[in-house]
Amino acid sequence: MATENDLLTARIVCRAVLPVIKVALQDDPKVKKNFANVTGTVQFLAKDPAGPVGAHLKFEKGELEVVQELIDNPDLQFTFSSVAKMNAMFAGKMVLFGIKGFTKVGLLIKILGVLMGLKILMPTAKPKNPLQAYLKVKMTLYMVSTALSQLNKFGDEEMKKWTERQPERIYQWSVDGTDIACWLKIKAGQTKAGRGMYERRQPFVHMRFTSVDNALPVLSNSVDTVSAIATGLVISDGSPEYGGKLGDFMLKIAALLS
Repeated sequence: MATENDLLTARIVCRAVLPVIKVALQDDPKVKKNFANVTGTVQFLAKDPAGPVGAHLKFEKGELEVVQELIDNPDLQFTFSSVAKMNAMFAGKMVLFGIKGFTKVGLLIKILGVLMGLKILMPTAKPKNPLQAYLKVKMTLYMVSTALSQLNKFGDEEMKKWTERQPERIYQWSVDGTDIACWLKIKAGQTKAGRGMYERRQPFVHMRFTSVDNALPVLSNSVDTVSAIATGLVISDGSPEYGGKLGDFMLKIAALLS
């Protein structure tokens, strides 16, 4: 039986990790070319006594929709004997799983390549070139902002207590000189994540990385937020107390996915 932590991690995998595949489809020329003419469905299903857990990807000639429900006949399916094993696979660990849809060889090869590409999200993954560095930072920030919202929606007690006390506030992340930007909106216990610069109001906290290279050690957890601010890797505008607490929740997300 899946534990609460297993189910929370699976929710983050399905709703925050899988969607960043869209970044690779848009910004990685090789991945974009590979999926330009692909149409099909790929499902990730974890078995559990309380009912299966998972989601599926719907590819349509270069476009991707991540659907938070299971379907009966996907073109390709990765089946895990437990929720914990599905989570472990997305954490980069070796696990056994079943594959249904071997006749879709082309789709299988392409999706395995994408799954390998998700390993760039791991804190220990070292980008080999500027494109990988850019993708790591963009995908990580997009994943983290969405994961924080999912942590609240799942009902994490500490996160709920923190968000319930807040009026409408925007927590913004961005990287100077790039298009990388995302935000988390909090209002009276409700949260919503989004991409780009939030334009409707001034951010309550804005964590601005001075470059992609300077963002890497922070997002890899090799430098803590306080040290990063002190050394100029990141400029934090707004409340240091709330920015620090947000950093604590970011570390909690990293721990769940490791």
